[in-house]
Amino acid sequence: MIKKKSLAQEVADIMREKIKGGEFPLDAQLPTEPALMELFQVGRSSIREAIKILVNSGFLLVHQGVGTFVVNIHGNEPLDSKFEKAQLSEILEVRQLLEIRIVEKAAENRTEKDLKIMRSKLAERKLYADLGDMDRCIHKDIEFHQAIAEASGNSILAELYRESSAYVLKSFLKQYKNTKPFVDSQDIHALLLRNIEKQDVKATRKTLKKIIGII
Repeated sequence: MIKKKSLAQEVADIMREKIKGGEFPLDAQLPTEPALMELFQVGRSSIREAIKILVNSGFLLVHQGVGTFVVNIHGNEPLDSKFEKAQLSEILEVRQLLEIRIVEKAAENRTEKDLKIMRSKLAERKLYADLGDMDRCIHKDIEFHQAIAEASGNSILAELYRESSAYVLKSFLKQYKNTKPFVDSQDIHALLLRNIEKQDVKATRKTLKKIIGII
């Protein structure tokens, strides 16, 4: 279900872009409420709610009796919010960069427990790919790669990878019409796992780059 933005959220999004673009520069005081109402052609409640949104995300600070000031041009929006606003191409680019470092670290740090989880996810990926079960196949593919991320031993890398997965899942469900690409790439995924198991960092990295070119 597609959520419709509220008027206040739309105003907040425009104000955010004005802050980032320098129209409302750092340390500047925002125009008064009546002036903002005129600028955005909305009521007082929408302006107040938009300001509250930007205060909560770190862009603005309200000094009671003085005014509202720009205190950060980047804000401190939650990571999931940043992913939500990003282009899919940006997410995929970041994800690929993460994956390269993740598989290197996984090859160095994987444990027997990590390998057991990876083997299980890869076997399930093959099962659903062979059955033509698109939804489960994609989920298991993502779970396999997430298991590798967890094996990296770096919780930040693993969390960043997890945050991006929801958006990649949506992309895969739209992009692939059947499981053939997953059937075709099963062997190279198995090779990736073997290289991680052998702790061969160079071969693991090389295999991952081939996978990126396939799926």
